[in-house]
Amino acid sequence: MKIRTLKRHVVEAFKSMGRNGWMSFASISAVTVTLLLVSVFLAILLNINYIASQIEDDVQIRAYIERTEKPENYKDYQQDLEKLDKVKTVEYQSKEEGLDELIESLGDEGEAFSSLKNENPLRDAFIIYTDKPQDTAAVAKEVEKFKFVNKVEYGKGTVEKLFKVTDVARNVGIVLVLGLVFTAMFLISNTIKLTIVTRRREIEIMKLVGATNGFIRWPFFIEGFALGVSGAVLPIVVIAVGYQAIFDIANQKLGTVFIELLPVTPLIPQLSLLMLLIGGVIGVWGSLTSVRKFLKI
Repeated sequence: MKIRTLKRHVVEAFKSMGRNGWMSFASISAVTVTLLLVSVFLAILLNINYIASQIEDDVQIRAYIERTEKPENYKDYQQDLEKLDKVKTVEYQSKEEGLDELIESLGDEGEAFSSLKNENPLRDAFIIYTDKPQDTAAVAKEVEKFKFVNKVEYGKGTVEKLFKVTDVARNVGIVLVLGLVFTAMFLISNTIKLTIVTRRREIEIMKLVGATNGFIRWPFFIEGFALGVSGAVLPIVVIAVGYQAIFDIANQKLGTVFIELLPVTPLIPQLSLLMLLIGGVIGVWGSLTSVRKFLKI
């Protein structure tokens, strides 16, 4: 296609948007509302997945060592644990380190346990991480079989419920987002189709005077893309400003908690590109499917 011809198509597309102002406004509004919902739910879904991953990564198995065991054997015991199937890493933690960790985790209240340093009631332990958090229970059962292990802790019962909750949250989120995307495609494409229908006679005249199908399609292709992308601009601005505000508030309120939200970058740039892509694709699709019906004269 010649550059002059392409320029003509672009000019015609924007002239058409101006001539059909109200219908163009309706199309852009449909894109804006639906993509705003999609972007909000997608941001929520991505954060649910991110937070769930953080919680799952913190799941660990603590294998407490019998007091009668000699420290010189600990290295061999650690190697035995590392050989277990589905075990990612094994770290040794002395009882002194365990007490320091407990005191630090309790903050100001932890100072009350400082007096226990002289007569530490804790045991030396191995901290075990699995390849997948879901393997925790199975690995814990294997660890319990070792004679040098006095007790195994991994949050039995709570961990299983946690994995069920995170799985349900992820699946529900995915279904909602996909449902919104398909709803958006239906609403936006139908709104754009109404815009095209009002210009049926224009298409028929162009066809009768000898214009090729491709020549007729290009202005509508560009117009549909422009409508879709224009409708994506406001959702991008709203989600960028809104998420930045929520992220700042969450950091202040949850600054000392292990839960963190997804960083603004790269989330917002990625969401913005996705919204522009969805808007453009749906706009083009709605335009071309509508025009195709009127090219069969």
